[in-house]
Amino acid sequence: MSYRIEFRPAALRQMRRIPKPFKVRLLTAIAALTDTPRPPGCVRLQGPEGFHRIRVGDYRIVYLIEDRVLLICVVRVAHRKDIYRGL
Repeated sequence: MSYRIEFRPAALRQMRRIPKPFKVRLLTAIAALTDTPRPPGCVRLQGPEGFHRIRVGDYRIVYLIEDRVLLICVVRVAHRKDIYRGL
């Protein structure tokens, strides 16, 4: 049972601004979510949306899990100091 990954447009824009060495690590972590959408260290964020967060170095990936349709929607990818602004 493998999940499909989708990126919101804002997450794609944020990924373009991240330096390449960090981008490779982030994409590897996102790809691993297809098999394990709630890996060890995953945190469910407060709020009605049901956002989850994983840490990759100084960066954070915020995503939604849709278990009924096997979908992971990446909402935001940013440095830890900026990730929660406007979420």
